[in-house]
Amino acid sequence: MKFVRFNQSQLGLLTDDGEGIVDLTDRLGLTSDEPLVEYMEGDYDASEYVDADADFDVSDVTLDAPVDRPGKVIAAPLNYENHIAEAIADKDITTDEWFSIKDKGYFLKAPSSVIGPSENIVIPFSDRRIDHEIELAFVMGEESKDVSNDEAWENIFGYTILLDISVRGDQDRSNRKSYDTFTVVGPCVVTPDEVGDPQSLDLELAVNGEVRQSENTSEMVYTCADVVQYASIGATIEVGDVITTGTPEGVGPLADGDTVDATIENIGSMTVGVEERDVSFADVDVQKHGQN
Repeated sequence: MKFVRFNQSQLGLLTDDGEGIVDLTDRLGLTSDEPLVEYMEGDYDASEYVDADADFDVSDVTLDAPVDRPGKVIAAPLNYENHIAEAIADKDITTDEWFSIKDKGYFLKAPSSVIGPSENIVIPFSDRRIDHEIELAFVMGEESKDVSNDEAWENIFGYTILLDISVRGDQDRSNRKSYDTFTVVGPCVVTPDEVGDPQSLDLELAVNGEVRQSENTSEMVYTCADVVQYASIGATIEVGDVITTGTPEGVGPLADGDTVDATIENIGSMTVGVEERDVSFADVDVQKHGQN
């Protein structure tokens, strides 16, 4: 099944052709502003509506992030060997020496940075490099703490596309990657039975029609389950948390007016616009305590 959240608080199933939505909200009696989390935590079964006639055309609704405000967005840095090499060679990406997720662990992104595919990425500064990163991500369907690798796989509810937008510089990752609109998630969450092997999916990102990133998830250093297992050692992973798995080589800057197309095999595609605020980072005046 392919779940979508639309028009802010409605949960639906995407039809096989990707053009229609079967509304589950009234059919299942969902009332929460986070209907996917309500669905996962409750005693619901949407499978009987898979073949129902669509209630809406996708073009007539606003597609939102599957979870509006996940408790946590857990992210894996440098989880593809070719991106590790790319990052080390380009000091605009990182000033660190060779390392991967095995060395640095995971980091967190602010839940307030999450948007859906119907919104634009907003570049906050005109004088900083802001890059795109396409990633396979997933939504957790079970609470997970100190889980084994096998348990981790079983606790994943479904898979989605995530764009991890990043300001380059010396600031901490959670700072540079947590600006509003910097975590684009969608267009749907696909259950594991339809995804197949999540470690064998082609992903691609194009900017203005030019392909910049193209890779297969088989090239990850840590698998999806590895990331869950590792993260659950230190933190309880909760239902609705979003976990993302790193990006391959080909990251590059975004500019005002760009159009980003992101596709992952067996999951879907989304197109997102880019707009820029007329603000210079160099002109931002952060005053210290006690100063006027």
